[in-house]
Amino acid sequence: MRIALAADHAGFALKDDLAAWLREQGHEVLDLGTNSPESVDYPRFGASLAEALADGRAQRGIAVCGSGIGIAIAANRNPACRCAQVSEPLSARLARSHNDANAIALGARLVGPDMARAIVEEFLSSDFAGGRHQRRVDQLSPALQGTD
Repeated sequence: MRIALAADHAGFALKDDLAAWLREQGHEVLDLGTNSPESVDYPRFGASLAEALADGRAQRGIAVCGSGIGIAIAANRNPACRCAQVSEPLSARLARSHNDANAIALGARLVGPDMARAIVEEFLSSDFAGGRHQRRVDQLSPALQGTD
C-alpha cells in the first residue's frame, strides 16, 4: 500500500520511525517531511498529506504533530481527506470501519513508537464497513451538505 507521511518538527522523529517500519512491512512510503527538529508550521504539512490523498499519490495517510490535533484539522480542510486524530488502536479501527478515514493523525508527545505502530497496524488492516456508515460518510461530502 502507498502511504503518505507528514509531520511538523514535533512529530518528525516518530514519522521517520514509522516510515522505516512501514518500509520493512513492505509498504511504499511517500515522505512529505519535515525532516528535522527545526520549527515549522503544521498546516502546510497537513495540507500536503491531504493533497497526496486527493491526487492519488497515496492510498492512506499518517500525519504527526505534537498532539495530532492541529495537523488533523489542517488535513481535513481538503474535502478529499478524512483524517481522524487517534491515540490508541480501537479508535484507529473505528475511524476506518465507521468513518472510512483515509488518514490518521498521531500526537508524538502523547504516544510512543510502540503504541504508534499498534495504531497504524490497526488502521491499515481495518476495512470500511459501509452500510449505514456509507450514508453518513456521504453526508460529509460538500456536494451533499444541506440536502436530505
